[in-house]
Amino acid sequence: MSVLIRNAQRAVPLRRVPLRRAVGALLAALGAARFDVALVCAANSTMRRLNAAYRRRDEPTDVLSFPFHEVAAGELPRPRRRDEYNLGDIFLGVEYIGEQCRAAGEDFHGALVATAAHGLCHLLGYRHSTREEWQQMYQKEKEILEQLSRATGTDFRPLTADLF
Repeated sequence: MSVLIRNAQRAVPLRRVPLRRAVGALLAALGAARFDVALVCAANSTMRRLNAAYRRRDEPTDVLSFPFHEVAAGELPRPRRRDEYNLGDIFLGVEYIGEQCRAAGEDFHGALVATAAHGLCHLLGYRHSTREEWQQMYQKEKEILEQLSRATGTDFRPLTADLF
């Protein structure tokens, strides 16, 4: 498993090592430790452009996920070759997340990790278009963030608690 992090923005200082460790632990909690994932930390301009292109929303956002495999919620991909051990790419809107954290007085690193957990769940087929899908995704996020919290002595929580 490898977690590739590319910092493609300059608006917010970013500590890659703790983020890489957290994402590795989240992958393990999801049973996906043998898979690779790429995180791109992006500015509002990039997130706005991607959000407009892929979701038809002309605004920045916190996370966009691009899965390598199509799987049902909670299923792991079944790669046939080594180069298929890739879950996909997650674009983290770190500038957007930073702005939200400053406005709410929240911890940036905690929000970044929770947002990465949300993105990982999307890579594994979880959605939140309906109340039922949201409940399933929220439970999975809560489960893996609780595992990470126990392992690190922190208190990570899902970001989607009040989606519906």
